Amino acid sequence: MSSSKDSSSCSAFSRRTFLSSASAALIAAPILTEAHFARAAAMGAGMVPTFSMDGIYLDANENPLGPSEAARKAIADIIPNGGRYAPPLYFNLMKLYAEQMGVPVDHVMVYDGSSPPLHYTALAFTSPTKSFVCGNPTYEAGQRAAEIAGAKIHAVPLAKDYSHDVEAMVKADSGAGLIYICNPNNPTGTTTSKEKIDYVVSNKSAGTVLLVDEAYIHLSDATSAIDHVKAGKDVIVLRTFSKIYGMAGIRCGFAIARPDLLKKLENYGQSPMPITGMIAAQASLMDAELVPTRKKMIADTRNKTFAWLKENNYSFIPSESNCFMIDVKRPGPQIRGLMAKDNVHIGRSWAALPTYVRVTVGLPSEMEAFQTSFKKAMDTPAAAFEEMPMRRGYRDGVRA
Repeated sequence: MSSSKDSSSCSAFSRRTFLSSASAALIAAPILTEAHFARAAAMGAGMVPTFSMDGIYLDANENPLGPSEAARKAIADIIPNGGRYAPPLYFNLMKLYAEQMGVPVDHVMVYDGSSPPLHYTALAFTSPTKSFVCGNPTYEAGQRAAEIAGAKIHAVPLAKDYSHDVEAMVKADSGAGLIYICNPNNPTGTTTSKEKIDYVVSNKSAGTVLLVDEAYIHLSDATSAIDHVKAGKDVIVLRTFSKIYGMAGIRCGFAIARPDLLKKLENYGQSPMPITGMIAAQASLMDAELVPTRKKMIADTRNKTFAWLKENNYSFIPSESNCFMIDVKRPGPQIRGLMAKDNVHIGRSWAALPTYVRVTVGLPSEMEAFQTSFKKAMDTPAAAFEEMPMRRGYRDGVRA
């Protein structure tokens, strides 16, 4: 991958134009995923996009373990039926998932990942008169969809412990259409306690919907908000198979809520599910050891990396997820650009934390390569950074 010096030929694909194009598509098909933001951040840091699987990618919160063996076998076995839509697979998967979540089957809806229901929820419950309330920093996709809906955005700074400041979020707008809590949070990997989520449910306005994005919950000890769905509250819970289940490229996810809330999401469409995603998700759910085994594997690698960061006096935000943030004490894209020269690709920075970079937990061998490249980048003299041009329209790694 080349540095910004070689990126002039890709000027048409700047981060601004990339997300503008994506936002234009958002009107008809409002779907932005972690992959879009990772790609856009690379462009914004002056890096020419490549289309190779080579290299070490710690930039999109993917699971390098991939699908489980059972899921892989299920995919292979169903390929001959790839010419079918296979409606029975929908009901079988939804029935199994509903049973495991302890809700009626009409309380779950399957999607190709959790990104579609995240966008559809923002579009359904926000408007020019119904605002969107979220933490800052947090995953950006919901805010982008709310902006398309013409909603006012209230981005509330996280608390000192990097959990969501729920009292401030509830106070941000009594007429909010949607309050969004990502738990564990992306990008910080920190959790918001069940008690704080309970506070939002008890204190939000009657017309406000709470969206709890639990994409990363299997990686942590956080308690799910599913009990509020069971109690009939105005709460929507999102789950995905993209993280601990290793199916980011295969696609499957769920929205869990009262049927009347789910019905409002249907107005924004639902693409046919790939049968490979459905059968892989079903096989994954039937493997009782998959989640605890992978949770421990990822936690062990994460904690070993944290120990190394402490030994080398690097500042970071302790995480319970498969990503964490490091304070590099300079504009984040500068470190990202240097590490990309080693073919080690780390994640983006957020406007609220411009000197931090997000790192995805990879395989042990990948984290060893990360350590080598990161230390080399951090040891680079400051003068070298002054010679690194930033893409026009950006300052300190965030859009001006």
